[in-house]
Amino acid sequence: MTQYLEFEKPLAEIEGKAEELRAMARTNEEMDVDDEASALDKKAAQLLKDLYADLTAWRKCQVARHPERPHCKDYIEKLFSEYTPLAGDRNFADDLAVMGGLARFNDQPVVVIGHEKGSDTKSRITHNFGMARPEGYRKAVRLMEMAGRFGLPVITLVDTTGAYPGKGAEERGQSEAIARSTEMSLKIGVPVISVIIGEGGSGGAVAFATANRVAMLEHSVYSVISPEGCASILWKDAEKMREAAEALRLTAQDLKTLEVVDRVIPEPLGGAHRDPEASYRAVGAAITEMLAEMKDMDAKALITDRRKKFLDIGSKGLAA
Repeated sequence: MTQYLEFEKPLAEIEGKAEELRAMARTNEEMDVDDEASALDKKAAQLLKDLYADLTAWRKCQVARHPERPHCKDYIEKLFSEYTPLAGDRNFADDLAVMGGLARFNDQPVVVIGHEKGSDTKSRITHNFGMARPEGYRKAVRLMEMAGRFGLPVITLVDTTGAYPGKGAEERGQSEAIARSTEMSLKIGVPVISVIIGEGGSGGAVAFATANRVAMLEHSVYSVISPEGCASILWKDAEKMREAAEALRLTAQDLKTLEVVDRVIPEPLGGAHRDPEASYRAVGAAITEMLAEMKDMDAKALITDRRKKFLDIGSKGLAA
């Protein structure tokens, strides 16, 4: 059953009525509801197109957080073969909010790393809603270091509201672990590609998204802080999140203009959750193209390219 977002309520009513008619017809073969149901389907399709024609920043946040949106685990299963997970940071524990390991992408050996939020209550608790602890970032550092040693491209899938802010995480060096992950992303001499598939929140996202090529799905978001957190700090009122979302310029389209990200990957109409298979194909095609762009670059060129990209951030404004 499709879960509808707040702004999709009119759509839910129309699609619900069409399904009711078809359910009635299934119980009574003499009923002919095809014409009426088809008319409702047509009306729903037009409404869906209108709703997604010009989404506000806050509505994009809602789409990025949709509970049925494909997560890291889904993309790994669909796009990579021979995935072999590697666990633990060899220091404290294995953080299930971060998954990663060796795999093949189009038969090319790679290292894939990503945040996993979980898809139901049990798995969300298991994966801590995608909020990594220090051991998660240290696991990523270990995997990136291994990738650099063996010359394997690194592909990261970012989907987190931010690093876990708990007392234990801070005691174990959360900020230092994030910094080490960012540092390792900058210094390994292999192609690094990052795709923001949902939320890219704060340093918890930057630790994985410090890449040669950064792509965002059309309705994903990427920001230094969540709109709710920003509103709480600036206006002392979390209900100002809509204004905060606009001010943060967190949409893929704004960030492409600002040259914070390199490309925007189109999503199916209504968001990635409405047609996951199409989303997997689009992300796979984008990764293939980005890898091809760097196939002739040596280690020094890759490192220089990556560092220059991040040193240049902030040099271009939206007015340009």
